[in-house]
Amino acid sequence: MKYMLLKTYAPAEYCDTPITEWTPEEIAAHIDFQRMLGEQLRDSGELVDAQGLAYPDQARVVSSDGRSAPVVTDGPFPETKEFLAGYWIVDVDTPERAVAIAAQASAAPGPGGKPIGERIEVRQVMDAPAVDS
Repeated sequence: MKYMLLKTYAPAEYCDTPITEWTPEEIAAHIDFQRMLGEQLRDSGELVDAQGLAYPDQARVVSSDGRSAPVVTDGPFPETKEFLAGYWIVDVDTPERAVAIAAQASAAPGPGGKPIGERIEVRQVMDAPAVDS
């Protein structure tokens, strides 16, 4: 079963200090944690993909009627304090394993090296519905 674990940039359960106010060492420790988690998942064969995403001010929203030029606008909420910061896609045997990985990601270090309690959304990647012939 594949799951997408969504990492949202927002105040976390145990840390409401924006990352822009962390020390360079705290940011480095947080990024090192993310890299190590990715390596662990790759080594276990569970990692499908993991990426960090650009800030919302670099996002574009595209809509099209399929006939004329698409309408492209800046990201939807440039003033927001919450946004999708990245994701992991994992291929695991059970939903419980996806939750365990999310819990590990949630405990990423923040200021003072303490776990921040980040909220990680766990969503199963669905198969396309069967098409009757």
